[in-house]
Amino acid sequence: MGRSRRSMTVLVATGAALALAVAGCGGGGGPSGGLQGAQSQQVGKQDINARDVAMLRDGGDLRIPEDQLADNWNTNQADGSVRDGVDVEQALYVWPFRSAADGTPVLQTDYLQSAEVTSTDPQVITYTINPKATWDSGRPITWEDFDAQFKALNGTNTAFQVISTTGYEDIEKVERGIDDKQVVVTFTTKFGEWQSLFAPLLPKETNLDPATFNTGWVDGPKDTAGPFKVGTIDKTAQTVTLVRNEKWWGEKPKLDRIIFKVVERAALADAMANNEIDFYRIGSSVDLFQRARTIPGVTVRQAPDPTYNHITFNGAPTSILSDVALRQAIAKGIDRTAIANRLIGQIVPQVSQVGNHIYPVGSKYYRDNSAVVAYDPEAAASDLDNLGWKLDGGVRKKDGRELDLRLVQSAGNPISDAIDKTVLDQLGKIGVKVTIESVPNAVFFKEYVNVGNFDLVGFAWESTSTPLSSGKGIYQAVSPGNVGQNFGSITTPEIQQKYAAALAELDETKRAELGNEVDTLVWQQVHHIPLYAATGAVAARDTIANLGAKGFADWDWAEVGYVQP
Repeated sequence: MGRSRRSMTVLVATGAALALAVAGCGGGGGPSGGLQGAQSQQVGKQDINARDVAMLRDGGDLRIPEDQLADNWNTNQADGSVRDGVDVEQALYVWPFRSAADGTPVLQTDYLQSAEVTSTDPQVITYTINPKATWDSGRPITWEDFDAQFKALNGTNTAFQVISTTGYEDIEKVERGIDDKQVVVTFTTKFGEWQSLFAPLLPKETNLDPATFNTGWVDGPKDTAGPFKVGTIDKTAQTVTLVRNEKWWGEKPKLDRIIFKVVERAALADAMANNEIDFYRIGSSVDLFQRARTIPGVTVRQAPDPTYNHITFNGAPTSILSDVALRQAIAKGIDRTAIANRLIGQIVPQVSQVGNHIYPVGSKYYRDNSAVVAYDPEAAASDLDNLGWKLDGGVRKKDGRELDLRLVQSAGNPISDAIDKTVLDQLGKIGVKVTIESVPNAVFFKEYVNVGNFDLVGFAWESTSTPLSSGKGIYQAVSPGNVGQNFGSITTPEIQQKYAAALAELDETKRAELGNEVDTLVWQQVHHIPLYAATGAVAARDTIANLGAKGFADWDWAEVGYVQP
């Protein structure tokens, strides 16, 4: 849920990307302190204190807080999709396309001179690599890097623990073109969102054997090719320091260093006030919003955000929620609008719940397909009765077993806690017991979410400008040891077939119609319940240019800098 151009959707711990909306770029509120909701914001809007890069001063450090360091710096590996890592990697890695503010993919000419469909039957994409493009090791970026990544990610060798095979599994071959700097990719099955491929592209040495792919980048990147390079990764201090890359062939970045540091969310405003950080995501925290407006030299900035928080259901065969009818009944007992109002209702006067898993609120293809699980506690109670889950002392039981759902949350996160306690209260009213289990943030994804160690769990998805391909892993077919990002193991053959048809459609409008049909099926299965959309509010120092609320865009760290004094 991200944006970045890549073949998976980014994991975000609940609250990190959940944002309240702010009117304008100042930080003042609307009537009675209320702010504008995300749905009222125009797609393509940014609030980044945009300045001409040539007019910025040279030098300076930028300090960015994160929730955690990356679990794996190979973002194509199963543990490599946490957004905290991707924030850093966008300054280091090869991204053939980046997302613009309106969510459309834009060719990055520092890496590619061109990338285009040169045949539709069969589909062929021809990439021409920038002659200057070189890995920091000194080896030129060539067609062999594309070929090695295709072979690692296409699913034929399951020893490669990949985040997703989407798109790569549709490729027949990757070949050398007129020279080593041209890549010819031929598909066996058409793939409409082909711009999501090779994003990021990693050096071939990373993709040649499973051991290197899976664990070789756990402690840090082995080779990069961006405007910045890794200076230090300090796991004890929980910091990653990037420095200018003297080998970079593109426009010289303005900043000397970007320092990413782990900061507890509750401490973000104090860290900003004490001049320890220069930026933070406000999320759903009223306190962080109010504090930001009182810090001298800091502005609250806002733009639409392709992120939403949600509750994922575990439908694995051994789970208590393996029955889709039970999932539907429970979902009808969750009042999503009430949750949104509780979290940001003091700030956003007209909160709208999210009705689509694939297309973010504000995109031109967004459609609310959620009617099948509309909030209806009376219907929920009736459905539970019919399923044999009868009330007994205030808690429903069946065959002597309590309907007790284990809801896992990241510890120390007040946003997660507020959401989860609201779910607990709501489901308690229909006789469903919820037991909240708080676990350390450092292991929340790796030991709980990623391995299906929950009945219910909340975090956020951040989407991309190729939403179908980036989200496919969330709904993929699962097998032992391979769930992709389908952590709740919920899918159907119909979803798989419809998803395949959508991905194979080259016409964007027809592809979106199929995508909405997929979304309707996903709602029916109660894969997860989207709650409300992030609205992209951040706190940033006034002296920073080209950084703030980026809308649907990806970061461009090379353009970030400080205004002239």
